[in-house]
Amino acid sequence: MLLFDPLSLGNVTLRNRIVVSPMCQYSAVDGLPGDWHFVHLGSRAVGGAGLVFCEATAVSPEGRISPGDTGIWNDAQQHAWQRIAAFVSAQGAVAGIQLAHAGRKGSTDVPWRGGRALGVGQGAWTPLAPTAIAFDRDYPMPQALGAAGIDKVVADFRAAATRAAAAGFGVIEVHAAHGYLIHEFLSPLCNRREDEFGGTLANRARLLLRIVAAVREAWPPPRPLFVRVSATDWAPGGWDIDECVELARWLKRDGVDLIDCSSGGAVPHVSIPVGPGYQVPFAARIRRESGIATGAVGLITDARQAEAILERGEADLVLLAREFLRDPYFPRRAAVELGAAIDAPLQYRRAW
Repeated sequence: MLLFDPLSLGNVTLRNRIVVSPMCQYSAVDGLPGDWHFVHLGSRAVGGAGLVFCEATAVSPEGRISPGDTGIWNDAQQHAWQRIAAFVSAQGAVAGIQLAHAGRKGSTDVPWRGGRALGVGQGAWTPLAPTAIAFDRDYPMPQALGAAGIDKVVADFRAAATRAAAAGFGVIEVHAAHGYLIHEFLSPLCNRREDEFGGTLANRARLLLRIVAAVREAWPPPRPLFVRVSATDWAPGGWDIDECVELARWLKRDGVDLIDCSSGGAVPHVSIPVGPGYQVPFAARIRRESGIATGAVGLITDARQAEAILERGEADLVLLAREFLRDPYFPRRAAVELGAAIDAPLQYRRAW
């Protein structure tokens, strides 16, 4: 049985292969995680996960998706995260943070209010992108980044990594997926630049590779560094798995420990063949052809499915999102189903 085997990555050992995927809660104020985040993330650590990621956390105010996003660009946010990371770690899980920049998908309202572009009276800001193309009709027009703006983005990721280390996180993940800024640079559908950041794969990957190098300065090996990718845009002429495999080779060379394999998000109105484990083949191919550890995510909802992914060698970790929203104690349920031994907190042992 692999699901409950420990896994060592760099200087961190996960107690099992079950990961709480980053899930935006849109419940922060001025980028500060609060009691909701403490309970939300802490309960999943109590529930037995090996690695608990907080949500996509903005490296700058303009890097937020919405005003409800968490951030880690100032001291107050760092201190708020420190409390949460300490509690998660005290429960035997590893606390992870996903560093993100929303790019052209920023300056939008929270999803339950429609997710549309913010108005001036709602605190709108000008989102940033590789090219001045709006994501969709209801989204704001972004400003194309110049050289100074790109340098600032890289510096913001470096500073965020420094703060993440000080806050006590054990794993950093750079968010390069789902149509946010880094993915926008990778995808030919979003990136129409004619300078050294556009055109060829090497040019389109340049921002991500610069960010990885900057993060590694503040988060040196053996501290584990993940990168989340969208393995395909699901659209003709877009970013695809072939380019993603090559990118994964470069990321491994540059000190990345694991590729977290998702998909989509660069452009709207695409047809995605959603089904149980529909993104697992991407993790399997990247693992096989790039020689780097991978995480599989996407409609993984039960213990035997998760175990089979690991047994077939398709991934090294399984990341669950919505299933953890339904059941914070999924690992305990999975252990019972698979007949695995799993520790419970002292306060809960009379139930186990």
